[in-house]
Amino acid sequence: MIGIFDSGIGGLSVFKEVYRMLPEESYIYFADSAHCPYGEKSREYVIGRAREITEFLIKEGADIITVACNTATAAAIATLREEYSDPLKHETAQRILEISGGRRDHVKFIGMEPAVKPAAEMTKTGIIGVLATAGTLSGMKYKTSRETFAKGIKVVEHVGSGFVELVERGITDGTEAESTVEKSIRPLLDAGADVIVLGCTHYPFLMGTIRKIAGPDVIVIDPAPAVARHLMEVMSGEGLLHEQEADPAGRQAIKGIPDVRLYSSGNPRILEESFNKLIRK
Repeated sequence: MIGIFDSGIGGLSVFKEVYRMLPEESYIYFADSAHCPYGEKSREYVIGRAREITEFLIKEGADIITVACNTATAAAIATLREEYSDPLKHETAQRILEISGGRRDHVKFIGMEPAVKPAAEMTKTGIIGVLATAGTLSGMKYKTSRETFAKGIKVVEHVGSGFVELVERGITDGTEAESTVEKSIRPLLDAGADVIVLGCTHYPFLMGTIRKIAGPDVIVIDPAPAVARHLMEVMSGEGLLHEQEADPAGRQAIKGIPDVRLYSSGNPRILEESFNKLIRK
């Protein structure tokens, strides 16, 4: 079972890509909406939430976990891997065995990768824009990626102010969405960026509005497909991929209805409505 969590419903943009590649798998999704957004919260706070959610997902059957949140990846994934992923550490193995009811002795984590490398390869103006939360932009993972892959490239950064709140309210187009998006991407466009990286899993829900304002000559990168491919590779290496041939009776997922359980620390109705809207697309 694949566990996925985010500060809210934004991680459903990642679930959509993962499910597209792995429709035969079962899923458990946790939206930490009662604590959303993570972007302005301290690193210690986000790590604490990530630990609690991780242990919930493992207890509920997750065999691998995707941290479908750029801020949580930046703040917490190193800690999560240190505390839950190494079966050679006796204390770790024993703890995970206890949490999982003897099912596993370790759990791997897939995080969000800042898509600076493909953006740097695609730009023709030599200028790329990065839209992300404050937590992601200040994180070492993003800074390392920028310094490694954007040499000789001008990187213009901006917080997608109000983006998360819009998506959590179900507003992805219209006057309010356009006004909010315009304020954050205009500085990138005015600086000459011809490629924009979306550094938060909530932001792809605003893709239509972002592209409308950015225009046809600007490339907008959603990192979710690359994350889904990496997850599939790790699952293959861990022997976790579902064997469809061994299930002749078929599953709901094979019939086009995802085998997924949804949990939220906030209002579950919002998560369910957002999920149903996403699946109908």
